[in-house]
Amino acid sequence: MQPSDERLLKDYSDYLRIERAMSPNTVASYCSDVSAFLDACGQPAESCGPDAIVDYLASRSDLQDRSLSRLVSALRSFFNYMIMEGMITENPCDKVESPKIGRYLPEVLSVGEVADIIASVPQDTWGGIRDRAILEMLYGCGLRVSEAVGTRISDVFFEESFVRVRGKGDKERIVPLGEMAEDAVRKYLAVRPEPAGRAYGDILFLNRFGKSLSRISVFNMIKRQALVCGITKEISPHTFRHSFATHLIENGADLRAVQEMLGHESILTTEIYTHVDTASWQESILSHHPRK
Repeated sequence: MQPSDERLLKDYSDYLRIERAMSPNTVASYCSDVSAFLDACGQPAESCGPDAIVDYLASRSDLQDRSLSRLVSALRSFFNYMIMEGMITENPCDKVESPKIGRYLPEVLSVGEVADIIASVPQDTWGGIRDRAILEMLYGCGLRVSEAVGTRISDVFFEESFVRVRGKGDKERIVPLGEMAEDAVRKYLAVRPEPAGRAYGDILFLNRFGKSLSRISVFNMIKRQALVCGITKEISPHTFRHSFATHLIENGADLRAVQEMLGHESILTTEIYTHVDTASWQESILSHHPRK
């Protein structure tokens, strides 16, 4: 990478983080993609044209179409930033076709499988009581794992039955708190360990050191409990959010209400998260068919 591009990449990172209010993970991902491209390109960013991008994409045979599409998005964002800064006049990505990818439908758990995983968590330790509360929040409130581990005690309003959630881009939304999630959180608060310091005093979910629980810890916990239940599906914390949305739609919830609860900017994103199984779809159509 050219020395001038190192400073440019730093400025681009600050732009994504401050002006675009992107999450640290997204900023790191975008900058990593752009940095790898500039290293491979071997020329200043302002000199990179469509051919350089096409050649680089062709060299990344290790990436699937979805990852390549994300890479193109990162590069397009970077060059748009350069246009905004007056460094170039055209985005070279405009002449590059993104890989065609199909609709991605993540794995979904049945209501029974969700219940089995939650019930499998032992309740004889404070850690088990905490883990069950986390699962109830992930599923019952449809939270992202980053939202769950970032929840503060002051975000939980038991009397009003809602949780204040800080989502992507630090945007806040209000999410209803169901009875089972409320009960699980109350039980956890009764045994919550002492925080390691003032910085963790308002953090809801703590680890054994009294500090913020990591996303990896939640991921590992879910993998462990799925194995205990004999569930072989490829699942993650996000599977509970997706399953929650799917079950809401299957039970007749309004798509716009689900969109607001999940914090999706576009209804199209919500539609991806709210597919229903073929049997339910067929039954619904046939039961309301005008030629029944």
